[in-house]
Amino acid sequence: MSAATVERVEERTTAAGAGAAASPVPLPLEGIRIVDFTQVFMGPSCTQLLGDYGADIIKVERPGAGDISRNSFPDRDGQDNPIFLSINRNKRSVSVDTRTEEGRGVLHRLLADADVVVSNFRSGVMERMGFGYEDLKAKNPGIIWASGTGFGPVGPYSHKGGQDAIAQAYSGVMWRRESEDQKPAIYPTTLCDYITGMHLMQGILLALRTRETSGVGQKVEVTMYDSMLHLQMQEACMQLNRGYEVNWGAMPLSGVFETTDGAVCMVGGFTPDPLARISEALGLDEDLTERPGFATLEQQFKNKPALQAIFRERFATDSTEYWTGKLEEQGLLNAPVHTLEQALADAQTEANGMIVEAEHPRVGTVKMLNAPIRLSATPPVVRRVAPRLGEHNVEVLLENGFDEDTIARLQQLGVLR
Repeated sequence: MSAATVERVEERTTAAGAGAAASPVPLPLEGIRIVDFTQVFMGPSCTQLLGDYGADIIKVERPGAGDISRNSFPDRDGQDNPIFLSINRNKRSVSVDTRTEEGRGVLHRLLADADVVVSNFRSGVMERMGFGYEDLKAKNPGIIWASGTGFGPVGPYSHKGGQDAIAQAYSGVMWRRESEDQKPAIYPTTLCDYITGMHLMQGILLALRTRETSGVGQKVEVTMYDSMLHLQMQEACMQLNRGYEVNWGAMPLSGVFETTDGAVCMVGGFTPDPLARISEALGLDEDLTERPGFATLEQQFKNKPALQAIFRERFATDSTEYWTGKLEEQGLLNAPVHTLEQALADAQTEANGMIVEAEHPRVGTVKMLNAPIRLSATPPVVRRVAPRLGEHNVEVLLENGFDEDTIARLQQLGVLR
């Protein structure tokens, strides 16, 4: 475990904001040192959450350019844009040129005392840089070497990079849609990156627990491909054992229906006689279950287009608020379809404490989403905003035994910038 200085509990500002009472219990991962080679979203979402619960995250970045997400989206704040800030809080940045022997030497020094090293490069990149598991294990037997890739180190796709839309396509997720009338499309939120990042975090926590009980370090590997297959575990088991897929979006009594001012999502299940209840909610003159072709679930599947045409016609006659009220009266699951802007402004978002603020020294107040895991004794903490590129070069190296003259020489050589 690293001997580096870690902020103590009494020095923290809790995620609820400055002035809130600090927990007397140390955060779960305090004292854990993680060297983080990750970039873009999958890896950084993992390490940020580890940092939210106390881990000391040392983010390794390329001099000048830094993490790809610093520059991938044009923004007035440049490298400190909201995309980067959203997934890199509670980290310290060191910008080291790993193309040089001196730069690799700096990182080997940091890794010799690290608990975890995390990367999301293509398979084989860490090994080529000299930071493979066997290389690091020789000097630090207890290290946990965690890697998130697109497809893993073996197999016909092992050479391919990991990218969200590509994982959607290969795994079958992109092909799945409500009906064959719709064309396959990229899901606009990067669900593959996020889910894989969460699996990577879970693997790291499992490995830390194993080391705590046995003293054994190990390799942790997750892939976007596996994570997206696993997302479809119900559908996959049905396909493997019955020869067809379950499509939850194709249910005849469920759907998204436009109203006069928006849309309503209705889930026509989980209640007795759902179509009768829907008929009542929509103010129809008859119970649709009594109409030929709609009496049974099998018939409803067969005649879904005609059935949902009736739904669409009725929903289009009044407002979202009106219809959600009517559906609620019948005990039918439903929701207004919100934009992200509406969801962020929702009273439930505030009640759950899902938005936090922190001050960035260059861009000012930054609003971010809070960690979604609530622990009563050790809630997540925003101890620092996302770092500026190379902001902690000197601080981190001094903590790891480098003297000021050596640091100055490395800066002169351009190894640290």
